[in-house]
Amino acid sequence: MLALLLVGVTGCASGGRPVDLATVDSVERPAPVGAEENPAPPSTSAAPAPNCDPTASFRPLTPMPPPGQMPQGTTMAKIKANGKLVAGVDQNTFLFGFRNPNTNALEGFDIDRVREIAKAIFGDENKVQFKVVTSAGRIDALKKKQVDVVVRTMTATCVRWQDIDFSAIYYTAGQRLLVDRASKVTSLDQLGGKKVCAAKGSTSIKTIADHKANPIPVQVDNWSDCLVMLQQGQVEAMSTDDTILSGMVAQDPNVKMAGPRFTQEPYGIGIPKGNEDMVRFVNGVLEQSVASGAWAQSYDRWLGRTGEPRPKPPAPRYRD
Repeated sequence: MLALLLVGVTGCASGGRPVDLATVDSVERPAPVGAEENPAPPSTSAAPAPNCDPTASFRPLTPMPPPGQMPQGTTMAKIKANGKLVAGVDQNTFLFGFRNPNTNALEGFDIDRVREIAKAIFGDENKVQFKVVTSAGRIDALKKKQVDVVVRTMTATCVRWQDIDFSAIYYTAGQRLLVDRASKVTSLDQLGGKKVCAAKGSTSIKTIADHKANPIPVQVDNWSDCLVMLQQGQVEAMSTDDTILSGMVAQDPNVKMAGPRFTQEPYGIGIPKGNEDMVRFVNGVLEQSVASGAWAQSYDRWLGRTGEPRPKPPAPRYRD
C-alpha cells in the first residue's frame, strides 16, 4: 500500500508543470535591531554649565571607613543594608565589560572597579548585582536610581554632570576609527557621505554627526552591533574610544584601528545626583586602588594584551 502511495505521489509531481527557480543575485544582510541612520540629535533642556571642568570631582572621604563599617545614614550604609551593590555595566565590550563564555561571569577592567567598590563597602567583592545597561540607558538608570553606580566606559562631560555626578577620572581614552584591514581610510575627513557606526547615547555618535566632512552617522544599541555591520560591509567604519576598539581588534584579525586619536575621553564612574557622600567614597576607593598597585595589575591583566604601553593612572582633580 505504501509503495502504491509513493508511486502516486511521484506520478503527480512528474506530471505537473516545471517550476522555474528564481535567480538571486544578492541577499541584503539584515541590520542589527535598533540600527538607525542619521539619528535626530538628543534634545537637552539646559545648556552646559559655564566654566565646567568635567574631570574635577569631589575630594575623597578622610579617613575612609573600614569595610563593613559604613557611617550611619550614608548612601554606603543604605547599600550595605540592601546586601549588595547594584552596578550598571556592559557585557559586550571585550576587555572592559564582557561575559566570559566559559564561566558566564562578567569580567574586564570596568568590572574590576565595581568589585573594588563592593569590597570597600562589604569586605566582599562578590556582593554585587550586575545590571546590564546600554550606552543610551546609563543616565536614565542613574536618574531613576535603578543602580548605585554605572561603570561602563562613560565619558565625563559638562552636560552629563547636570544630570548625574561623576567620580574622579579613572581612565583616559581617545576616539579613533576601526576599518577593514584592507581599507586606506585614516580619518573622518575621508568618510564624507559614508556610513560610520557608533553606539546610541555615546559621545562618539555626536562627534561623527558634527564632523565637517558630513559622514553618515549610524547608531546602534551595542558596540558589538557596529562590529557586525562593519564585517557585513554595511558601514565603512566604526568610531569610538580606542579602548573599545582594541577589544574588537583582539577578537577579529580582519579589522584594524586607523589614524590617531581625535578626541580625549576621560572615563568617570557615574553616581546618582545628590549622593555626594558616595562620590567621595568611590574617589577614596580609586585612590586606594592606584596606591596599592591594583589599578596597574588590572590594566596589565586586561589592556596589557593590546600591546600598548601601560599609561600612568590619571591624576585626580577635585573641585573642593
